[in-house]
Amino acid sequence: VAGHDILADPLAVRREIGYVPENVRLYDTLTTRENLMFFGRLSGLEDVPERIGEVLAFLSIEALAERRVGTFSKGMRQRVGLAQAILHRPRVLFLDEPSSGLDPMGMKMLRDLILKLNGDWGMTIFMNTHLLSEIAKTCTSIGVLNHGQLVFRDTIDVVMSRYGDDAALEELYLSVVPVNANGEAA
Repeated sequence: VAGHDILADPLAVRREIGYVPENVRLYDTLTTRENLMFFGRLSGLEDVPERIGEVLAFLSIEALAERRVGTFSKGMRQRVGLAQAILHRPRVLFLDEPSSGLDPMGMKMLRDLILKLNGDWGMTIFMNTHLLSEIAKTCTSIGVLNHGQLVFRDTIDVVMSRYGDDAALEELYLSVVPVNANGEAA
């Protein structure tokens, strides 16, 4: 990952990765700034206050800096979780169901941030999502995993020209992931 062997140097790999889980875990009694300060220091960053300012500005959440995280909506928590994940400027970012629970405006804001992270910061982003429409709007490549194995990979342009709309993307998924009698991925 990012030029590092995951078995030989796992710590170097962790320094190159950011991760935002589906349900972001933050300290509800702390402010956004305090949460970011805690995680920045935990990561061993030296210039934490400067990085916090940079990330808050980049994500346009400066107004949340002194507010307690426990009062936030899911969308606001996702943005603070994203701030925490990119505070150390990772080269690779993993997003697990990033649009889960977001309203249409929140989904658009998230999509714009993903594109900006990739375009402005050159960050490689892996996104796990069940919203196939989001794939076409944010991704350059699509991969399908089944039980940890990559069973399909292609560019989004090829996939969209071949399969077209969301319903066809669902058919693609079902064609590469076997389903058992209960309708579950086998």
